[in-house]
Amino acid sequence: MTRTMNAILDVFARFLHSRCGATAIEYTLIASIISIAIMVGAGMLGTSTRTLFGFIATEVSQATNR
Repeated sequence: MTRTMNAILDVFARFLHSRCGATAIEYTLIASIISIAIMVGAGMLGTSTRTLFGFIATEVSQATNR
């Protein structure tokens, strides 16, 4: 039983000292922040474009009714 417990504690200790997992998590967080920024930017661009084309459509419609 002591051997098994020592083996489990050894694996756990190696896991705690490993930097691979931390690096992967850091890269995942960076990628998440970048993707959220892209989605917000694309949404704002879409809203601005819709407003611009709505304005142009209104102006053209008013010009043809004169």
